[in-house]
Amino acid sequence: MLIRKGLSTDLQALIDFNQAMALETEGLSLDADQLSIGVNTLLSSPEKGFYIVAEVDGEIAGSLMVTFEWSDWRAKDYYWIQSVYIRPENRRQGIYKKLYQEVKDIAAQNGGAASFRLYVEQENIKAQQTYSALGMDQSYYLMYEEK
Repeated sequence: MLIRKGLSTDLQALIDFNQAMALETEGLSLDADQLSIGVNTLLSSPEKGFYIVAEVDGEIAGSLMVTFEWSDWRAKDYYWIQSVYIRPENRRQGIYKKLYQEVKDIAAQNGGAASFRLYVEQENIKAQQTYSALGMDQSYYLMYEEK
C-alpha cells in the first residue's frame, strides 16, 4: 500500500469517490461538473488544503481531504478531515488508519495542528467506532448551519 498526497492526475478518482460517498452517506447525487471544479481547486491550491490517497495494487482504494481553519486562540491550524471514502472492497483493512497517520505526520512536519477534526453522520456508527479507536473523541461542540 502506498500512502501519498493527491495529485492532479487523481482528479477523476477523487470525483468518483466524492460522488460515491455522498450517495452512500446522504443519498445525494452531486453534480460532476461542480464537483470537478471543487476538487481541482483544492488540488491546485495547497493553501486551502490537500488530499491524501491510498493506493493498493496501483489503484486508489481510499482517500480523504484536509482543509485548514486558523485558530487565533492556539496560533495554529485545525486540520479538518473531510470527504473520507474507502472503496467497499477495501474497508476494514486499516486504510483509514494509515491515511489519518499521514495527516498527523504532515501536520507535525508543518509545526503541528491545533487539533484534528471531522464531521460524521450521526447514524454512521462504524465510522464513529473507527475514529474512536484511533484516539478521537466526540467534540463538545454542536454544529449549526444556514443554507
